[in-house]
Amino acid sequence: MLNNWLAAPLRLLCAAATAFSFGVWCAGSFYYGPRIQKERSALVRYKAQLATAHAQLIEAQTKVIIQTEIQYRDRIKIVKEKGDTIIKEVPIYVNQADTEHFGVNVGFVRLYNAAFANEPAGPAAESDREPAGISLAEIAEVNAFNANVCLQWREQALGLRAFYRQLQNARAAPTDSLSR
Repeated sequence: MLNNWLAAPLRLLCAAATAFSFGVWCAGSFYYGPRIQKERSALVRYKAQLATAHAQLIEAQTKVIIQTEIQYRDRIKIVKEKGDTIIKEVPIYVNQADTEHFGVNVGFVRLYNAAFANEPAGPAAESDREPAGISLAEIAEVNAFNANVCLQWREQALGLRAFYRQLQNARAAPTDSLSR
C-alpha cells in the first residue's frame, strides 16, 4: 500500500495525465479528423481513377489484339493462297522436256542444302558434276513453297511489330488521362 501522503499527488497526476490525453485526442480529432477524411476521400477517388484507367487499358488492348489478329490473319491467308496457286502452276512453267534438257547436278543440291542448313558446302568434288536425279519441277515447287513460307513469316513479323506499336500506344493513353 502506498503511503497516504504519496497517494493524493499520484491521483492528481493520473487525473491530469488523463485530462491532458483526452484534450490532445479531442484537439487531434477535431483538427486532423477532417484532414484525414479528406485524404481518405482523395485516395478512394484515385483508386477509382486507377480502376477506370485499368479497365480502359484492357479494353484498348483487346481492341488492338482483335484488329491486328483479323488484319494479319487475313493477309497471311492471302499470301498462303497465292503461294499455293503458284505451286500448282509449276507444271505449266517447268515440264518434263525442261527437266530432260536442263539437269540438276549433285553440286547444286549440296549447295542448296548447305544454304538451308546455314553451313558451308565444303570443297567441290568430281561427284558434284553428276546428275542428282531431281527434276526441275521439284526444285521449282520447293522454291515456291519456301518463298511462300518466307512471305507468311514476313507478314506475321509485320503484324507483330504493328501489334506491339499499337499496344504501346494503347498503354500510354490511360496513363495520360490520370496525369490530368
